[in-house]
Amino acid sequence: MPDIIDHFSTTAGSYDTKNRPLAAIADAMHLLIRLILQRAPADARVLCVGVGTGAEILALSKVFPGWTFVAIDPAKGMLEVCRERLQQAGILERCELIHGYLDEVAQGEGFDVVLNILVAHFVKRDDRRGLYQAMWSRLRENGHLISTEISYDLTSETYPLMLDNWREVQLLMGASVESLAKLPLALRNQLTVISSQDTDALLKQSGIDMPVRFFQAFMINGWYAIKSSGYL
Repeated sequence: MPDIIDHFSTTAGSYDTKNRPLAAIADAMHLLIRLILQRAPADARVLCVGVGTGAEILALSKVFPGWTFVAIDPAKGMLEVCRERLQQAGILERCELIHGYLDEVAQGEGFDVVLNILVAHFVKRDDRRGLYQAMWSRLRENGHLISTEISYDLTSETYPLMLDNWREVQLLMGASVESLAKLPLALRNQLTVISSQDTDALLKQSGIDMPVRFFQAFMINGWYAIKSSGYL
């Protein structure tokens, strides 16, 4: 994990430029997230876990002007870029930025929304349930958890076809021939890519009774759940 954090800190300045060719996928994902969150309070308090450069805050703050945000990320460089983008958008006063990890946010604070966008695949499988539980425990009753991650069954007969698609995604992002050759190993060893069925099971094992898979774009998948009084 420290190596990944160092990587994101040193590449933060070019992160958005590198990902710009995938804007259509990101826009579709954020559109669905906004639709899911339509019934959240007008003054919702939102926790962004692994906020990166702040894309979800920028997308949501325009539509929900009464929302406030707590953004946390262990990569200092990413958080600095996030701060700059929020300042340019004129919404920094609605945001609290924390350099660190989720356990630095007290469980008793209570959030109406917790977002974990394209982060969980960096967390080892043995630690994944703890991440889901920690986010769930910080939600108020009727609060929404939204988590998206790279997810696919790497042992399935369809994986070679999906891998070809994922190589095209990497090419759009400027991947080198060398990095494309290492892609299968990266998905298995550098990331923790598990199947959507396994992710669904881990969410339920975390006390999240009814996770709903709402999004898929190749290997990017998204789930949401609502914390009602009947949940753990």
